[in-house]
Amino acid sequence: MANTDRIRIVIADDQDLVRAGFTMVINSQPDMQVVGQASDGAQAVKMVEQLHPDIVLMDVRMPGMDGLAATSQITSHMHGEHRTRVIILTTFDLDEYVMSAINAGASGFLLKDTEPETLLNSIRTVYQGNAIIAPTATKRLIEKMMENGMTVQSPAPQEGAADTAYVDPELSTLTEREREVLIEIAHGLSNQEIADKLFISLPTVKTHVAHILQKINARDRVQAVVFAYENHLVD
Repeated sequence: MANTDRIRIVIADDQDLVRAGFTMVINSQPDMQVVGQASDGAQAVKMVEQLHPDIVLMDVRMPGMDGLAATSQITSHMHGEHRTRVIILTTFDLDEYVMSAINAGASGFLLKDTEPETLLNSIRTVYQGNAIIAPTATKRLIEKMMENGMTVQSPAPQEGAADTAYVDPELSTLTEREREVLIEIAHGLSNQEIADKLFISLPTVKTHVAHILQKINARDRVQAVVFAYENHLVD
């Protein structure tokens, strides 16, 4: 495969060994290439401006500009046909504001100790325009977000409304099948896994996902997962 056909990746992490490990795994693949390594957020932003990579693997806690600020800068300046997508790397016990980065435009997050195969498949998934989340971390991250009073693009209830748990009006626009698909998305299932579980075709799942994102005004699957948790479709 020609270099021009490879997925071009920048790794941003302040630990040399972490960057070296990810680089070794990624460069072992014929369809991927690490084109830059940054030790802080400011370097990552500069590399994106200079190299226009396809993917940035972004650590959260770094000296100087952290990964959250860097993600906001990178995603807010995306324009034209080429788009650099950000995958947040998290330990989820410490990184309490990862959801802020996702809300700012990151295409998802992975645990730092994720298996190499999962990392590589996730990079390919995001490169294809989809979003990824680490299923084992999703619930805890969203619980932290909701405990802190944070939401992801959810409107506030009308003044004078009853003092009950708020439910987005978009929820009522989903069909029963779309709700089922959304629940499985929130459980971390891929489109193929959803198709197999619900006994429907893969193109049908893709159509349902597209309709769900449009109806709930979600940018990607990550925001769809948050929507599902906020509206108590999953526990």
